[in-house]
Amino acid sequence: MQFRRLARVAKLLDGQFRFPGTRWRFGLDPLIGLIPGAGDAVSAGLSLWIVLQARRLGAPTGTIVRMLGNIGIDFATGLIPVLGDLLDAGYKANTRNVELLKRKLDSM
Repeated sequence: MQFRRLARVAKLLDGQFRFPGTRWRFGLDPLIGLIPGAGDAVSAGLSLWIVLQARRLGAPTGTIVRMLGNIGIDFATGLIPVLGDLLDAGYKANTRNVELLKRKLDSM
């Protein structure tokens, strides 16, 4: 099922790894964001892929707009050196987007 793939990608980007000794999880998204210049753009591109797939699954325009807003917040905070990457790790836009999509698809 396509949705499961999106959930796996979101987990990889937002929560695949655990910070030792804590319950705090992070993924590749904030790590990719550490790459100067292109990191945040690459991360946003991966996030936009999830939105594209959501559209293909039939998500309504309002849901897509909210998902894009989450990516915008994630991208904007990621632009702040170092602190932005920590905020990015906590915001988890991809996980938010997949949960938003799941709620919408379940209600359709």
